[in-house]
Amino acid sequence: MKTIDRALLSCGILIPFWLFLGVTLTARAYPGYSHLDQAMSQLGAAGAPTHSFSAWLNNFPLGVMFVLFAIGVARRFKASPMALFSAVLIFVHGLASFATGYFSCDQGCAPVQPSVSQQSHNLAGLVMFISLTLAGALWTFLGKSLLSSSRFAMLSAICVVLAIVTVMLMAMAFADGHLFGLYQRLNYGVSVVWTASLAVVALQDPLSKQQGVAVLAQRFRGGR
Repeated sequence: MKTIDRALLSCGILIPFWLFLGVTLTARAYPGYSHLDQAMSQLGAAGAPTHSFSAWLNNFPLGVMFVLFAIGVARRFKASPMALFSAVLIFVHGLASFATGYFSCDQGCAPVQPSVSQQSHNLAGLVMFISLTLAGALWTFLGKSLLSSSRFAMLSAICVVLAIVTVMLMAMAFADGHLFGLYQRLNYGVSVVWTASLAVVALQDPLSKQQGVAVLAQRFRGGR
C-alpha cells in the first residue's frame, strides 16, 4: 500500500480523538456548559462565548479529515462499486461537517422561529447522520464480501442500530430538555468509532495476511 493511501486512511483513526479533544477544549472556554444537556452545536451558536473559534477547532478540521479519509477509502477499494458509494457517503458527511460549522445555529439552538442559518445547520446535521449511517449499513455486507471479516460486518450492524436508537433518544431528550447532549455524544461517538474501525481494517494488507496464514500452515505441516 502506498504511503499516501496510508496517510489518507489514517485520518479516519484520528477523527474520534480530534472530536473528543476539540469538544473538550472548546467547552472549557464556555462557562457553565453542560456536556449532558447541551448540544455540541451550542459551542458555535450565535452569541456563545466560543462562537468565534468553535467551528475552526471542531467542524472544519473534522470535515477535512472525513474528506481525506473518504478519498483513502475510494482508493483502497476502487474495484468495488458499493465500497466507492460508501466513500461518497463519507465524503458527503465531511462536506456537511463544513456546513454545520459555517451555518451557525441560533442562540440556544432551539428558536421558535429559526433563521436561515439555523435551518441550514439543521439540514447539514441531518445529512451528516444519514450519510454516515448509510455508509455503515453498506459495510454490514461489505465486511464479509470485501474483507472476509464477519466481525467487522457485525460491528457495522451494531453501530448502525446504536446510531438509530440514540438518534431516537435525542429526539425524546429534545422534547423534555434533559440529556440531549449525552445522547448526541453517544450517537456521534458510535459513528466516529465505526469510522476509525473501518480505517484500521482498511489499513491491513490482505496479501500479507494471506502470506502469514500460508507460512503458519507450512510450519504446521512441517511439524507433522
